[in-house]
Amino acid sequence: MAHTPVNHPARPIYRAIGGLVGLYFVVFGVLGVIVSLGNDFLAQDDTTVLGQGTNLGFSLVSIIVGALILLGTVIGRNLDVIINQWLSYALMALGLAALAFLRTDANILNFSVATVIVVLFLALVLLMAGMYGKVGTDEEREAFEKARLVL
Repeated sequence: MAHTPVNHPARPIYRAIGGLVGLYFVVFGVLGVIVSLGNDFLAQDDTTVLGQGTNLGFSLVSIIVGALILLGTVIGRNLDVIINQWLSYALMALGLAALAFLRTDANILNFSVATVIVVLFLALVLLMAGMYGKVGTDEEREAFEKARLVL
């Protein structure tokens, strides 16, 4: 039985939302690279971009995450659903780990409270986009509808 809707009527909107999340990560990462270019790779200083703490390491991670999301969005064919769901779980884990190490020397990505909030929010938006963006056959859609009506 499928656990997520198949051929949801708003799936193009969810796919676009996922693409916007990826675009945000790329823009944030590029701006972060520009701002923190002279600093150490994992500097723990007061470097901020768009109100969020960052360093060169997290900026490059943001560019890679955003590029993966955008690549999945462009390719489609349920690859975007898989990428969005797995990266959202990874971003949630990263955000919670960063929250745990926020005021310690283990804060190697130079997160701030604002960065944690934004990463967790974008992870939830990305998960939502992944859950409602699945494309399938008419038989899969009908099976999902029948299972949904039984519950």
